[in-house]
Amino acid sequence: MTDPQPTDPHSAAAAAARHLAGVEESTRHLLHTAAELKPEALAEPSALPGWTRGHVLAHLARNADSLVNLLTGARTGTDVPQYASNEARDQEIERDAPRPLEVQLADLRESHERFLAAAALMDPEAWAVGVRHRSGYVFPAFDIPGKRVVELEFHHVDLDGGYTPAHWPQEFAVTRFRGLAEGLAGEAGLPAVELVADDTEDRAVIGTGTPALTVEGPVRALTAWLSGRSTGDGLRHTPGTALPRLPPMG
Repeated sequence: MTDPQPTDPHSAAAAAARHLAGVEESTRHLLHTAAELKPEALAEPSALPGWTRGHVLAHLARNADSLVNLLTGARTGTDVPQYASNEARDQEIERDAPRPLEVQLADLRESHERFLAAAALMDPEAWAVGVRHRSGYVFPAFDIPGKRVVELEFHHVDLDGGYTPAHWPQEFAVTRFRGLAEGLAGEAGLPAVELVADDTEDRAVIGTGTPALTVEGPVRALTAWLSGRSTGDGLRHTPGTALPRLPPMG
């Protein structure tokens, strides 16, 4: 595999270490929330259409194992796919979703430990290698722990167990605000909107054309809207027209 951009191995390793600390923190919070659920709550709907809370927990465990595959590929120089196939990924989630709470919790802990063990085997050069996401694009291995944090934080909210966007670490919310806004800049069919985070002074423009609408609010609330985790209620927008419909996250 090739690195999509030249990356200094020591800088890559340092970036991975910062993200790994976030993985530890996010996993700890997720396990606390999940452990507080009533056993019967796993069969109830999550905030994701068509998924129960059991589906969310199963996905998070299998995602950790899929990222172990990418870490292994980067370390060994082989093209190890993230999942055997998209169909296999979906089947594994469906298989594991109905499991009892104690089994789900054990799986989350054990898959987290497997992820950490695989990360511990990585040397600086391996962190600089390019790996292939299941959707096909190539990204540097040092971003793997960061992608795990994104999965944990977004899906922790989706679990609908009391953890909300207001609980997101500010660094996470700011980073995702910037990334999501960049991804929507120039989005065809989306009217231009100026975004203003009133607590961090972050600003961005999404959509195409000249902004006729300005949306303001805390960075966590803006990130929740951009990521589909809220309808934008509570955000201030001028003029007082309805917020545009955003495309789903890729």
